[in-house]
Amino acid sequence: MFIVANFTKSDFLFWHKNTSSIFAKKIYYFSQKNLLKMNAYIFPGQGSQFVGMGKELYQNNQEAKELFEKGNEILGFRITDLMFEGTAEDLKETNVTQPAIFLHSVILAKVTSDFNPAAVAGHSLGEFSALVAAGALSFEDGLRLVKIRAEAMQKACEKEPSTMAAILALDDQIAEKVCQDIAQNENQIVVPANYNCPGQLVISGSIKGIEMACQALKEAGAKRALTLNVGGAFHSPLMESAREELAKAINEINIESPSCPIYQNVDAKPYTEPAKIKENLIAQLTAPVRWTQTIQNMSTDGVSKFIECGAGKVLQGLVKKIQRSAEVASV
Repeated sequence: MFIVANFTKSDFLFWHKNTSSIFAKKIYYFSQKNLLKMNAYIFPGQGSQFVGMGKELYQNNQEAKELFEKGNEILGFRITDLMFEGTAEDLKETNVTQPAIFLHSVILAKVTSDFNPAAVAGHSLGEFSALVAAGALSFEDGLRLVKIRAEAMQKACEKEPSTMAAILALDDQIAEKVCQDIAQNENQIVVPANYNCPGQLVISGSIKGIEMACQALKEAGAKRALTLNVGGAFHSPLMESAREELAKAINEINIESPSCPIYQNVDAKPYTEPAKIKENLIAQLTAPVRWTQTIQNMSTDGVSKFIECGAGKVLQGLVKKIQRSAEVASV
């Protein structure tokens, strides 16, 4: 048996950065679970945008202003004009939405003086924000990847019409079985895309496949099955062309070991090894976002407070539905 005394979060972060040992993490979680409140920062994805996001930050913080202007330069257009003074329709465009949410979240993290997470996670697009905030990706590389991701996803959507739907109040296993049956028996693409919280699953696929699935899922007991107003079938095999384009870009940039574990969407597990982080980041576009499992795993590993860094409070609401005892907050 190991006795761990006076083992602080700073000690762990140093050790974690210099070893890939899962045992190191377990020692920390075991020794500190009841001694030190572990804070995780979580980063929102597409859908959390609103007109005016980041404007106050830009006006009141010089460092934030400089980063926003650097973002404008990298993107090749003044996204801040659309973020601060544009319309809701402007912000719905994928090539605007994704970099706007990324910029807001990352800049907020960078100017937060006490930003010192024990772990991070991001919902879909938010995973890129989390990686930059944790020091695994540079601000510049992160934004360039998000730009490529958004443009590649838009092209994939235009290539083949597709959609998504929210399924409410139905067991995930039942929904998975219905999707699998339609895919096999009807030759349609329809897959689980976002495991948001218990009783809230988003599915993704061909237009006909989603229509068939919505009907079948209501018959199976879903309280509601709502087609979403989105550009395409995100986190499904229909994003394969986007995945290939993004993979090329990801493999050309440098990813460092993050300052803390990042729980990644593809399997809801914590990672610090750059090669694995890259692999998971590439797989993310055609794989489901396992947010329910992510919050469950982070809680099991000792996280007791989840701080949302970015626009809105959507993730805080999901956390409370997944882990009622968790404390939530905004930056």
